[in-house]
Amino acid sequence: MAKCRGCGEKIIFIKSPAGKFIPCNPSKVIYSNPGKGKARVVTQSGEVVSCMIGADDDTSKAVGVGYIPHWSTCKAANQFRNRRKKEIPLESSLF
Repeated sequence: MAKCRGCGEKIIFIKSPAGKFIPCNPSKVIYSNPGKGKARVVTQSGEVVSCMIGADDDTSKAVGVGYIPHWSTCKAANQFRNRRKKEIPLESSLF
């Protein structure tokens, strides 16, 4: 099991359909209402789904099992975000 370079927590990698690896927290969660809700879950097939994560004991509404993407819980996630800003120099103004 790998560790996050930012916070040191244990992580696993799930391969997306596009072939990229998504860092996730290692514990599985039950989710419901795919397409609705603000939470994100990575399914075992690597798809990222917006959904509701089952916080109550009612598992009858569960649709599947997945993993929480690590970037949503990592304390050091900002250091890995790619913030590209295109700045227009004042000399090359359109006016």
